[in-house]
Amino acid sequence: MWNATLSGAPQGGVASPVLSNIYLDRLDKFVETVLIPEYTRGAVRKNNPAYRQMINAIARARYRGDRATVRELRKQLRSLPSKDLHDPGYRRLRYVRYADDHLLGFVGPKAEAEEIKAHLAAFLRDDLKLELSEDKTLITHGRTGAARFLGYEITVQHNQRKFTGGRRAVNGVIGLRVPRAAIKAKCASYMERGQPARRTQMVNLDDHSIISRYGAEYRGYVQFYLMAGDVHRLNRLLWVAQTSMLKTLACKYDSTVPKMAAKYKATIDTPHGPRVCIQVSTDRGDGRKPLVARFGGIPLKRQKKTVLDDRRPGPATVHRKELILRLQARRCELCELRADVHVHHVRKLADLASHGQPQPAWAQLMAKKRRKTLVVCAVCHDEIHVRQLTAEFTE
Repeated sequence: MWNATLSGAPQGGVASPVLSNIYLDRLDKFVETVLIPEYTRGAVRKNNPAYRQMINAIARARYRGDRATVRELRKQLRSLPSKDLHDPGYRRLRYVRYADDHLLGFVGPKAEAEEIKAHLAAFLRDDLKLELSEDKTLITHGRTGAARFLGYEITVQHNQRKFTGGRRAVNGVIGLRVPRAAIKAKCASYMERGQPARRTQMVNLDDHSIISRYGAEYRGYVQFYLMAGDVHRLNRLLWVAQTSMLKTLACKYDSTVPKMAAKYKATIDTPHGPRVCIQVSTDRGDGRKPLVARFGGIPLKRQKKTVLDDRRPGPATVHRKELILRLQARRCELCELRADVHVHHVRKLADLASHGQPQPAWAQLMAKKRRKTLVVCAVCHDEIHVRQLTAEFTE
């Protein structure tokens, strides 16, 4: 049943991203067919005249043999852009959206950015009957500020001292950063009164459960931010979470944090070399591999690309025994003849107990398979009920 609502898609609902993708498809087409062509022009920026003049001055000084002047001019050259950053004939507009969260990157003056925002708000209001949130829709300078998108801070990098192959390598390149507020908020969940604290609700758990839970929380948070250029800032979270975990273990055994750290310390191999972590192994016996719970051991190194490598599920080797498959087989499980089948059902397996008396073959078969159902042909089904009635009258 369909009902009209005033609030739209539920926030955080399972179907919300799908509903957003369906409804905002018109927004994608509007941006791609109207806004981007209107605010994108020019192949490349014009050369900066001041930069070209400096190049010529360096060439003349080098021709004269004036090395001191060459060195001084080269220092000045590094502070100048090679292209005209205010070229009126060059504009770029880029767009990305995830569910109901979108981001537009624009190369151009702020006045034109205000126009784009106004056009976008008008389309959402007039065509999609949506209101653009003024508090969340901000115009941010890419180099002096940072835009928030999907938990990351999006910036335009600028570093006059970073050279690769004799050229400034990062100027104008989009960078991802971990928000400091996000790190602070995550650390706060492990702290009390400004210091890492134990979790008393976990003290009664076994060591494997404590380390496994802390490790899962830390691993999920770190791996989400591994694409950030400053992922090393999560060292603060590593220390806070690890100290909280060791304090929880110390409380469990009435010990100290250094003793717990020495007891569970381990070194593992990673693609970036050996790393120290906190680890506990639980022997399961029967020749099976031990269960290992681990906290840490993740190199805080930037991963420029993330590749999802989903393993293909192996072929199912276990034969399924659902009732529907047993019915589709059309084979009597008592006499093993193929025929139209019925299902004989008992209330509970305890009713099949012998109580010192010999049980019929059908009851023995159900007890052996530990099933309350038996798929049988019509003849066997009638015989089962006849014998049941006979047994009841005899009693």
